[in-house]
Amino acid sequence: MGYKRHKRKWPGPWKAVKRCVLFFTTICVIPLLLVLLVTTDHYLRPLKHSFTRQENGIVDKFFYLKPRKEKMNQTVVIARLKNRQKHLYETCRALGLDKIGNDSLHRPNAWEFLVNDEHHLVWCNVFKAASTSWMYNFNLLAGYSPKFLKKTKAVPLSLARKKYSRPSPQALMDAMENSLSFLIVRHPLERLLSAYRDKLQYSLPHTYHRQLGNKIIIKYRKKEPARTTPNYRWPTFPEFVDFLLDCVKHNRPLDMHWTPITEFCTPCLFKFDVIAHTETLQEDQQYIIEKAHLENLIEPQWKNAGHGPTSKQVRKYYTKLTKTQIMKLYNLYRYDFQLFNYSMKGYLELGLPDEKFFEGDMKRVEELPSY
Repeated sequence: MGYKRHKRKWPGPWKAVKRCVLFFTTICVIPLLLVLLVTTDHYLRPLKHSFTRQENGIVDKFFYLKPRKEKMNQTVVIARLKNRQKHLYETCRALGLDKIGNDSLHRPNAWEFLVNDEHHLVWCNVFKAASTSWMYNFNLLAGYSPKFLKKTKAVPLSLARKKYSRPSPQALMDAMENSLSFLIVRHPLERLLSAYRDKLQYSLPHTYHRQLGNKIIIKYRKKEPARTTPNYRWPTFPEFVDFLLDCVKHNRPLDMHWTPITEFCTPCLFKFDVIAHTETLQEDQQYIIEKAHLENLIEPQWKNAGHGPTSKQVRKYYTKLTKTQIMKLYNLYRYDFQLFNYSMKGYLELGLPDEKFFEGDMKRVEELPSY
C-alpha cells in the first residue's frame, strides 16, 4: 500500500490575523518588560550623582550617594545648642570680651553680617565655615532664582551685597532683637588650612591671592639647592604660616579668610541665638531652617564639604610645621579655641620638635577643654 499524500489545509483568514497579532505583541511586549525591569531597578537603588572638580589643572571625578534625610532628634540638638551658647557667653565674661572698647576685640563689628528683614534671619558670614552654602541660601531668600545662581559668573558675595546693605552696629542689634541670629564656626586650624589650600595653593592666575602668594615666596622662600627643595609655584604651608605670624607680630591687618572669628564677628558683643559647628552642621542648619520656618525655601547643605581638610590632609600639612609654629598659631586663635570650645589635641603632636618649644607649653595645651 503506497504512501498517500494529504493535501495541506491552509488556515482561515481569522486564524492568520490572530497569529500576526500574537507575533507582533510578543516582539513588542518583551523589550518593554526588559526596559521596565531595568528602570525599576534603577529607582529602587540609592540615587547616585557624579560631579567633577578641577584643581591645579587636574580634573578628578567623584561619585557619592545622595544622603537620605534623617529625622532630627530636636531635644538633643536644642540641648547642644543651649550648652554652646551658655559656654560662649560665660567665657566672654570670664575673658572680659563682653565689654565695649576701642580695640578690634571690644569694638562691635557688623561689617560681615547679612540681615534678611523679610524672613527675620541674621547671619555673620565666616569665610571657610560653610560660607558658600549659606551665601547661596541668602541669595535665594533675596529673590535670585536657582537657575540664575547656577548660570551667573558674578561673585555670590557681590550679588548678596546688592540686596543686603552692611548694617551699622546699632541697626544690627535692633534687627537681632526680633530675628533668628546664627553663627557657623569651625576648628581654627582646620579653617586656616582650608583657607590656605583654597586661596593660595590653588589660587587662580591674575588674582589678588596669586599676587600675594608670589610676594610670600619672594620674602620667605629659603635659597636651597633645587634637588632638595621643590620649586613650588605657590607658597608652601610653612612659608604661609611664617608670613601670617609676621603679620601678627607687626600688627598688620589679616585677610578675611583667616581672621579669627572673635574679631571678625565679635560674638561677645552680639547676642547669637545659634552657634552652629561644622562638625554637626547637618543637624544644626536643619534646626535653623525649621526654627525660621524656611523649609519650603531653602534646605540644609554644605556645598564644599568634600573639598575641606580631612585628617589625612591635616597630618600632611601640619607635620611640616614646628611645634613652636603650631603654638604661635594657637596664640593667634586662642579666643576662638576658648569661646567655641575647641582643642589642640591631635595638632600639636604633629609638629616637628625644635629648640624653642618647651614641655610646659605642651602641658598648658593639654589642660585646654576639648570639643
